[in-house]
Amino acid sequence: MNQSEHLLVEKNEGIALVTLNRPKQLNALNKALLSELSEVLESLRDATEIKVVLLTGAGEKAFVAGADIKEFASFNGAQGAELSKEGHLTVFNVIEEFPKPVIAAINGFALGGGLELAMSAHIRIASNNARMGLPETSLGLIPGYGGTQRLPQLIGKGRALEMIFSARMIDAETALNYGLVNQVVPQEKLLEAAQKMARSFMKNSIVAMGYAIESVNAGLLEGSLGYDVEVQAFGDCFETKDFKEGTQAFVEKRKPHFPGA
Repeated sequence: MNQSEHLLVEKNEGIALVTLNRPKQLNALNKALLSELSEVLESLRDATEIKVVLLTGAGEKAFVAGADIKEFASFNGAQGAELSKEGHLTVFNVIEEFPKPVIAAINGFALGGGLELAMSAHIRIASNNARMGLPETSLGLIPGYGGTQRLPQLIGKGRALEMIFSARMIDAETALNYGLVNQVVPQEKLLEAAQKMARSFMKNSIVAMGYAIESVNAGLLEGSLGYDVEVQAFGDCFETKDFKEGTQAFVEKRKPHFPGA
């Protein structure tokens, strides 16, 4: 097993299990974790012995409970847009375009950037205690790591906008009904189910699967301008009073009172 500060990487019989390892912070995404994940993905892409990648979170509570809000609460618009753009280019788009199957094993909360990370994977399997949502509008933000694009692709525009507008979580069975996840299993069976699926893929041509990923993405990303619009709109949110109030309320553990500006 390879271990960096925020990631555990275990390679076994063609499968790479990548565990996001910040359990005390519910595996919240910060700059350091995303940088490490980018490096690991690059190495796994080139590792000929690796056929499938599994992504999961450490502990039993969370896959990823969101982004580390304290890290960007003081950002301005340009910094917010850069944060979004860098995430797209170094991690989220890399996973979506990865030439080998990537399966997200969602073991608990997958919120904000955590759900966006899971959505960038090709397949999602959830434990029955998983909870998923995009709470960004409760902070005066929008999803900035591909959520406004990938969620409608997966569950349809109406349901996607309802999830974004309400900022509420949905449970694993609702996610399965929506088509957001492929399968729901008991938590103790989650990694076993993900590995079983990975092994079923590995019986077939990995090269062909790489071409399939490229082809499916081409059809979905024809209007990839949407990601550019998201990056700019995400940055614009950082200039609003609502964002300042939303993040301040989060840090102070109180309900926000948005001025609407």
